[in-house]
Parts: sequence; structure tokens; C-alpha cells
Amino acid sequence: DVQLQASGGGLVQAGGYLRLSCTTSRFTFDDYTIGWFRQAPGKEREGVSCISSSDGMIYYADSVKGRFTISRDNGNTVYLQMNNLKPEDTGVYFCAARAGRLCFLRQDRFGLWGQGTLVTVSS
Repeated sequence: DVQLQASGGGLVQAGGYLRLSCTTSRFTFDDYTIGWFRQAPGKEREGVSCISSSDGMIYYADSVKGRFTISRDNGNTVYLQMNNLKPEDTGVYFCAARAGRLCFLRQDRFGLWGQGTLVTVSS
């Protein structure tokens, strides 16, 4: 059962940018920590970034630090701004939610998931 909706993926050249959005109509994001994960072809899903529900705690995977920025608005949307994209950023990007404020880049800590949006970066 899809709980979240991820959007904003597409095809972009290396060095380009995309902004992904994650939202839901089923619950309020205020009490949830939101994470972004990605799965490249033939690889396991990996954590990209997460943002805490309350205290602003944010984590990034080393591979995206300095290029990606996660943020949340005052409504029910979390964004992942992806700049200076590289071919190795290609994959399906998923957003996920977990109740509480602790931020992990571990998919087993998140119980609510979206359907994913495809990001393709050409060289």
C-alpha cells in the first residue's frame, strides 16, 4: 500500500539539477521524520538523506554531501534538491516516513514508503 508520493524525477545531463518532492494526503508530516533513499540498477537500496520531524536534524550520505539539500515546507511536502548530478546518481528515488524525530539512513527504520520516481543522469 503506497503511503507517500514521490515526484520530480526525470532525465538530466551530468552537472544538471532536479528537485524531488515527497508528499502524502494520509497523515501530517509534522510528527514524522522523512528519508530519501535510492536504488540503482542491480544494486541495493541506499539511504540518501533524512530530515527530522522537529529539531531540524539532517543527515546526508557522503556521496551526496555538498550537492543535495533536503528541506521541508510548512505544509506536507519534503524536498530533495539535487545539484551537480552525476551518472552515479541514477536510480529510483523513494521517500519514506517514520514516526518520531530520530533520523537514520537505514531503510529498516522506516515503515511508510512511496512508489519511487526515476532519476536518470546521462554523461
